[in-house]
Amino acid sequence: MPKRSESLDRMFSALADPTRRAMVERLARGPANVSDLAKPLNMSLPAVMQHLQTLERSGLVTSRKVGRVRTCRIQPKRFDAAQAWLARQRAHWEARFDRLDAFLEKSEIRDERSKTGP
Repeated sequence: MPKRSESLDRMFSALADPTRRAMVERLARGPANVSDLAKPLNMSLPAVMQHLQTLERSGLVTSRKVGRVRTCRIQPKRFDAAQAWLARQRAHWEARFDRLDAFLEKSEIRDERSKTGP
């Protein structure tokens, strides 16, 4: 099995949940406090906090509490690892598809030659 990155696993696990992805999308527009993040979601503040803790453990989000207000911010550089992994996967599959295209093209040429004769 290939070497795995625990931080990448935590990141993809955090992004696997639609609620957390919605929070990340909201935070991509700028910092927000927990109440603002909770408004469009149909869940309690403690449930929102659990989702935020998951995002914080993954490193995608940080928060800071000032008084009674907790403000959350996205950490855009943390997405670089996921983007690099996805780019490697894409390059791998594109190379495989290129080889398949070349094989199919050779097969078509052989089929055409066999139909027209020597």
